[in-house]
Amino acid sequence: MAGLFDFLFCNDIGIDLGTATTLVYVKGQGIVLSEPSVVAINKTTGELIAVGEEAKRMLGKTPTNIISIRPMRDGVIADFDITQRMIRYFIRKVQRRKTLLHPRMVIGIPSGITEVEKRAVKEAALQAGAREVFLIQEPMAAAIGSGVPVADPGGNMVVDVGGGTTEVAVVSLGGIVISKSIRTAGDEMDQAIEAYCKKKYNLLIGERTAEDVKIRIGTVLADVDDQHVTVKGRDVASGLPRTVEITSRDIAQAISEAIQVIIEVVKECLEGTPPELSADLIDRGIVLAGGGSLIGGLDVLMSHETGIPVIYADDPITCVVRGCGKYLEELDRIKKSKRELL
Repeated sequence: MAGLFDFLFCNDIGIDLGTATTLVYVKGQGIVLSEPSVVAINKTTGELIAVGEEAKRMLGKTPTNIISIRPMRDGVIADFDITQRMIRYFIRKVQRRKTLLHPRMVIGIPSGITEVEKRAVKEAALQAGAREVFLIQEPMAAAIGSGVPVADPGGNMVVDVGGGTTEVAVVSLGGIVISKSIRTAGDEMDQAIEAYCKKKYNLLIGERTAEDVKIRIGTVLADVDDQHVTVKGRDVASGLPRTVEITSRDIAQAISEAIQVIIEVVKECLEGTPPELSADLIDRGIVLAGGGSLIGGLDVLMSHETGIPVIYADDPITCVVRGCGKYLEELDRIKKSKRELL
């Protein structure tokens, strides 16, 4: 009977609604979708042309009547209508069978967003077809997803570097003791690389090219073995296509300011941590999560700057959505325990 109930009614969903990538977890199935948070629409008719990977391939290449946009900016909704349509598209894509109830959704949100922004996320999910919407702060979701013992009385620090925001938090006894959220992350690094290429090489490149260069040879350490990659773009002076060789030292120099901002916010969070929990962090270290944390050498630099060991979570990119999924699996028990406490 329980199996039939699950088939007919259970299609609950966990979503990491990221600035760069949206990941979806379906209860009982795990992570079923990971696609760019990009939508292509016809400006004239408002018709949805493409969503996700297909829309990202169109960035910077569309004719005048089609625009390819990212409706999430800095971890929050920049375009409500397009975000709602994107969520609806992803829900339909992952639901391979019809069920009698709309899904419940658990969505990861930045810890620093406003109440208005929270309501916008909830409203977008409800209009996209959710029955109920539960929000979980991204650093807590990342901690749960990375396997950090969040319920323990000891302190654990998680640094989640995403596309639009960097979330830093110390968690203990199932809650967040102190957290910081800044809108400096992977996107800021891409923009810095674009600006650097323009300034040093008089070369205009697009955001996709900047991101690709960052992934291929990106590092925060200027003294590592130098790698290089050929980058194609448009010459600022002549307006003609041109190629240049960009090195990993170039990338380290380009993103140094953004990386320093991230390091500083980690230090601020450490300074505000209660002494007893600070002692735990020396033993347990800092856990790095999020796609933006994969830039080369970030763990080495952060450990050097803070004096605390820094380790990567298993599969940093999926930590938040896995945390949403684990929360989803425990949702009925959590709601029951809350009712018993009332």
